[in-house]
Amino acid sequence: MEVMSNIMTYAIAATQTEESSLSKITTIALLVILGVLTLAFVVVFIQDLIKHKDEMIKESNAIKNFIVTSIIGFVVNFFDTLGIGSFAPSTALLRVTKTTEDRLIPGTLNVACCIPVVAEAFLFISGVKVEPITLAAMLIAATAGAYLGAGIVSKLPTKSIQFVMGCALAVTGIIVVCQLTGVLPTSLESAETGLTGVKLVIGVVANFVLGALMTAGIGLYAPCMALVIFLGMSVDVAFPIMMGSCAYLMPVASIKFVKEGAYNRTACLAFSIFGVAGVYVAYLFFSGLLKNTFNIAGKEVTGKTILLWIVVAVMVYTSTSLFMAAKKKESK
Repeated sequence: MEVMSNIMTYAIAATQTEESSLSKITTIALLVILGVLTLAFVVVFIQDLIKHKDEMIKESNAIKNFIVTSIIGFVVNFFDTLGIGSFAPSTALLRVTKTTEDRLIPGTLNVACCIPVVAEAFLFISGVKVEPITLAAMLIAATAGAYLGAGIVSKLPTKSIQFVMGCALAVTGIIVVCQLTGVLPTSLESAETGLTGVKLVIGVVANFVLGALMTAGIGLYAPCMALVIFLGMSVDVAFPIMMGSCAYLMPVASIKFVKEGAYNRTACLAFSIFGVAGVYVAYLFFSGLLKNTFNIAGKEVTGKTILLWIVVAVMVYTSTSLFMAAKKKESK
């Protein structure tokens, strides 16, 4: 019996070692590919900045605009790291501060947020444990969805997509709140980091669709959070999946805008530097949150529970934004 017990112990240890090695290899492979894509973007971006440095220096209010967009870049990327998304608040703030012409905003958003989003992906993919097959499959699905599904999505009525996604997020948010408050039974404290079988197929197909919807302007963050919760995984697993899904798309798209010169160079330089700082500060907050338990109104609350409330807030914000966008299109 003792011999059998030792054999079983050794077999389990060997299996765990193999899984750990596979996870490390997958993580390294994903980060190397992302690193190559990002390096290509950085080379093109820096070359363009050097080529137009004199124009940037001679711009009116150049220093003021750099400072203002640096602050905007830090703030929006801090909240982007927590899942709020950076495009909508960046658009509003760039318009309010009059630091970027409207015609340059689409390119500016893509180029400015590229490096910060890649930084998010590097931090979360290397720092949050996700089963390697699940992570790789979900990232590939979102990337494929964005490239292959764009033609299909472009033919669908955007207003209807926004309304349906808004409803789905609102319902998911209500369910999560009911579970957090004890009205419904909960599995929100799940520690599952991967999917198998039918759930994996559902996750891959759903992330393919979410990747395609990104090309229609539907953000992936909140829907991806909802998907992860729906499939019974730990909520923190959503972060490397959603950050990675976006990061793989942005370098290629951003290179196009840089080559066309259709972006605000000063704002993008400021975002690239101070946006990364905002990402890192937010990641430290995220990591500290998950490692601690907090006493709130005399009750012990886990960091994961607080994170779930943040996720609910993201869902409410995104759902409201989608409803407003759909209503705006209808009025037009």
